[in-house]
Amino acid sequence: MIRNVIILLAHDLAVGIKNKTLYLILGIPLFVYVTLTFLDPADTSPVPATIALLESESYEPVLLDSIRRASGAFVVHGAPDETVAMRWLKDRRIDGILTPAGDTPQLRLTVVRLASAETLNILHQLATLQDAVENNPPGWIAAVQALQTGSIKQQTLPTWILMMVLLVSFIVLPAQVGEEKEKQLLTGWMQTPVRESDWLAAKLAYGMALILVSVVLLQWMSGTSAGTHGMRYLAMLVAGCFCFGSLGITIGLLCRNQASARTLGILCYLPLLLPAALSDMSRDMRNLAPWGLSYHFYEPVRSLLLEDGVSAACFTRSGASLVAIGLLACLVSHWLIRKRWLM
Repeated sequence: MIRNVIILLAHDLAVGIKNKTLYLILGIPLFVYVTLTFLDPADTSPVPATIALLESESYEPVLLDSIRRASGAFVVHGAPDETVAMRWLKDRRIDGILTPAGDTPQLRLTVVRLASAETLNILHQLATLQDAVENNPPGWIAAVQALQTGSIKQQTLPTWILMMVLLVSFIVLPAQVGEEKEKQLLTGWMQTPVRESDWLAAKLAYGMALILVSVVLLQWMSGTSAGTHGMRYLAMLVAGCFCFGSLGITIGLLCRNQASARTLGILCYLPLLLPAALSDMSRDMRNLAPWGLSYHFYEPVRSLLLEDGVSAACFTRSGASLVAIGLLACLVSHWLIRKRWLM
């Protein structure tokens, strides 16, 4: 009995290695560890707050001198006007903008989100600095306003949209393509008048339809719309669906069976999802996220839904990159089908 159990166990381990299940078990904890290291670094020393001051406005001399003399607390950038400063804030080049609050000596702080580490850091640094300079109220900050407003449902909508796009593209599509290869269905289709491009277009249309339906349902339930940027938002959605759907089909065609396709899809899914979705929670993660392809879809979608627009240059660059990579993946998929790769 023991010998039979050992033989069956060895067989299961061999199957796990062959269909790459063990790679998944080893890869996910490693990736989670690296991600959490970026989110929660061992060095907990205070991080300098990056703020912008408008050169066209006049500030209290005491405040300016205090901020400039506070070594290690602030990194100050001078912006010619509020439009430039707002563009810096949307591009995450700065953490906040300090502007005079009317005729009072107090200031108004503009940030991306109220409940963010950057906002708390700026308020803490200013409060500490004010206590060191002067002990009488009122505080220097009269009000705090955020670019991203709305309920939790609305603010988390871009993350859910990214998750659905990647879920369909890297979990559903690769597994379905792998199943068709494993059951010889794809080979059967290729023996009919159906051409390789026909099968590829149908599979891509299926994936894009699933993604768009799920996104429409998410937006309807959250009550969020792109407002005047509806066409830009739709164009970015289509570009993202095309790009990631094409990559998912390519992953499925690279694998011999359904299990391998699902494993490889998950190994692509997590690295594309987490850095972009968690880019607001860590400065290190925000620096890492732009190296991932999903960030160039997630960031324009988030700006269009929550920050009332994205710059034309950023929108064009991101959209063109997604479409170009999608076209390249389609060419690779077409070549794999023509070569009957692992069929």
